Amino acid sequence: MSTAKPSSPGVSARMSRQARRDTAPEVAVRRLLHASGHRYRLNVRVPGMSRRTIDIAFTRAKVAVFLDGCFWHGCPEHATRPKANAEWWRQKLDGNIARDAETSEHLTDEGWIVLRFWEHEAPESVAERVATAVARQRRAGRRQNKGEQ
Repeated sequence: MSTAKPSSPGVSARMSRQARRDTAPEVAVRRLLHASGHRYRLNVRVPGMSRRTIDIAFTRAKVAVFLDGCFWHGCPEHATRPKANAEWWRQKLDGNIARDAETSEHLTDEGWIVLRFWEHEAPESVAERVATAVARQRRAGRRQNKGEQ
């Protein structure tokens, strides 16, 4: 990464105030999951990767849910690239995308199901897909446990 810095103190201040957790899309999905009886953990550290967390984790089922912001994570529909200080932003945003891929690969290698959603996706659709994945994992775990006994 280059030594370039944000283009101004104002940009730096705005970036530091950007919500990292409890964003509106994340809260909406969590409410729907909770209302449907699902229990989960929040901001769980990724095993073996310091400073990385799973937004919504179903630890027993090993399902990791990430709700990614369109700007920060490179949504193919909505991502934009700032013109001011373009090289710094390119490196910053490309680094985020690479880190997301590395995290997903690591969790998959550890036996987790990784679900990534964009902030613009309908919370109802996201919650439904998460619930389906969790139920599938729990059924698979029960079948596996019966086979071991």
